[in-house]
Amino acid sequence: MERKEFIKSLTIALLTPTLFLAACSDDKKKGDQNSNVNSQTFTCPMHPQVVQDKMGTCPVCGMDLVPFEKNSADAALHLDESQRALANVTTMAVGLNGFNTYKQLNGRLVVNPDKTEYISSRVAGRLDRLYVRQTGEKISKGQPLYQIYSEQLASLQQEYLLALTQAAQFPGDKTFSQILKSSRQKLSLYGQSEGQIKALQNSKKTNPNITYMAPQNGTVAELSVTEGQYVAEGSPIMRLEGYQSLWVEADIYPSELGSIKEGQQVKVVIPGWEDQPQLVTIKFMNPALQADGQLIQLRGAMPNPNNQWQPGLQANVFVPTQSKGDVLNLPVDAVIRSGKGAHVWIEKEQGKFEPQIVKTGMESFDTVEIKEGLKAGDQVVVTGAYLLYSEYILKKGKDPMASSKKCKTTIK
Repeated sequence: MERKEFIKSLTIALLTPTLFLAACSDDKKKGDQNSNVNSQTFTCPMHPQVVQDKMGTCPVCGMDLVPFEKNSADAALHLDESQRALANVTTMAVGLNGFNTYKQLNGRLVVNPDKTEYISSRVAGRLDRLYVRQTGEKISKGQPLYQIYSEQLASLQQEYLLALTQAAQFPGDKTFSQILKSSRQKLSLYGQSEGQIKALQNSKKTNPNITYMAPQNGTVAELSVTEGQYVAEGSPIMRLEGYQSLWVEADIYPSELGSIKEGQQVKVVIPGWEDQPQLVTIKFMNPALQADGQLIQLRGAMPNPNNQWQPGLQANVFVPTQSKGDVLNLPVDAVIRSGKGAHVWIEKEQGKFEPQIVKTGMESFDTVEIKEGLKAGDQVVVTGAYLLYSEYILKKGKDPMASSKKCKTTIK
């Protein structure tokens, strides 16, 4: 019995130090963990990769290290009055307002087909002379274009001279008068001008070499023949384009058709002539989608005084759009955008700023619509938002989008 009591006492005596040391070790580990959680880290403002657990200088550039709150669970930034003034941070209470803006479309200037004239041969024959030999040449109405040798036209001239003689011999005969009128009309239909018919009447001599004149002013855009070539009746000779009026074309997506309609006025600005905006009325909207781009084309005519613009120039087309009702809107600089979305900074309390994810809508040059994420009365940072964004990343080492609240409030 005494032997058993002795062994029991000895065992307790041997195990007691071991248990005490294990307990001390656990307490030390817990203390070390708490110390790591609450320890302050420091980093270099110019070299964020430098992180230390004590104050000092950057080994790269020698700058003083600043506190680094990477382990902080607080999602807000705190600024005192001096820091706020130095960063030029100002806020405004967001509210509901009407929103008018322009939707910008990429457009282009093209030739107006209404001002295009296709010149074709009125008779079969040989082109003895071309008075126009190159494209891009400007043509005036009545200017000679080409001279053609045509036996067919010479026969019509002889027929007219014969009818003219018969009508002169029998002035009261209606039949000869009708024949004269018919032969004169044939010459006119084959492209002979009143002056050329009158010259034929005075000279009483046929001339198979006939010169054709330009029917309008324009620029030679295409030349389809060469000098000495034989052409058939109706063969294309050249194409004249008038640039005193141009078409403005732009492409829109089918989903945008609700905001644009025929008869609506749009503003057209040509790069380089921003001081001369033009108001253009939409005259046509293609009812079919373009097969290559799934886009719908709209078109309007624009005057081109003194031909100062050329077809092929790019144009910015601004279509006025208006919100259906009052919406929340902010200055464009208040919204920070990144590949992950957009967010703003809200002042929750005096000097306490938190990031808030938002969803944007319509946008103009200086204002953006906020569709989700805010409510009327929120104090939103409108200047200094980018500085807050940089300060947050520098101090906390993470993206504000990761800790900000997702959009839950929908603005109607």
